Amino acid sequence: MSNLSHIAVPGIPEKLAALQSQIGNTPLFELRHIFRKKGVALFAKLEWMQLSGSVKARAAYFIFRDAINNGRLGKGRTLLDATSGNTGIAYASLGKSLGIPVTLCLPENASSERIEILRSLGAELILTSRYEGTDGAQELARSMAENEPHRFFYADQYKNDNNWKAHYYGTAVEIIETVPGITHFVAGLGTTGTFVGTGRRLKKFNPSIQLISLQPDNPLHGLEGWKHMETAAVPDIYDPALADLNLEISTEEAWDMIRLAKAKEGLILSPSSAANLAGAIRVASALEAGIVVTVLPDNGDKYGDIIKKILK
Repeated sequence: MSNLSHIAVPGIPEKLAALQSQIGNTPLFELRHIFRKKGVALFAKLEWMQLSGSVKARAAYFIFRDAINNGRLGKGRTLLDATSGNTGIAYASLGKSLGIPVTLCLPENASSERIEILRSLGAELILTSRYEGTDGAQELARSMAENEPHRFFYADQYKNDNNWKAHYYGTAVEIIETVPGITHFVAGLGTTGTFVGTGRRLKKFNPSIQLISLQPDNPLHGLEGWKHMETAAVPDIYDPALADLNLEISTEEAWDMIRLAKAKEGLILSPSSAANLAGAIRVASALEAGIVVTVLPDNGDKYGDIIKKILK
């Protein structure tokens, strides 16, 4: 039997190069109304302003590129992974453009908007138990890859170093180039790629930059994509020694921030973006001087009824 993963796909390198211009280079937005304190500035990367509408485009592109360049994705082989939604949309967007099929395992309680988007992009969806979250989706994807290794390339975003490298070589560099005086970086923990990759590069640039990680305050939270590290399966790419400080954010705090961000800045945020912003404001409020930067992974477009309910 031939190894299909090593059959070249015509036009793929050219298509990859063409897609690269749609990844990253998102604007760094200064929040001037929701937070004001003399001597302290607060910035956020608007990550929905790139391909697929979220921060996950960065990691998905790095994962696709590495797999194609190393012969693990090609004719007849499908990219497989577990996702809570945004990474899946990024995979599906890239897969559609590259002509590579995508199969995704995701919890059945993912928003209907996300499921509809994924299906419209041609992804094959396998819905898993809402009670097992992304951990259950990971377990199923891993099992599928083990049972059919010649059919699937298992991307495994929670273990794939290209996840954090996308931020090491992308997000962090963009931040440094725009605000070289950054003193604090704040981000939530999901796959942990954003925090780990960005944090490692920022520390290399200036070891005095403080890295603050955020996570939900309990296991039964409403921050889709985030992990409560004490009770969840911890991603292999996570570096627990990296953070200078760890803070907890409640779902209610994130919901309040959705309302405040809309009223003060005109931004309609997702719960995870609002949680990041809440954490960043908490950090900034405690400073006498400094520049605080966070990322807003996506906006509220994929959360329909949830956002409408919160903003009522």
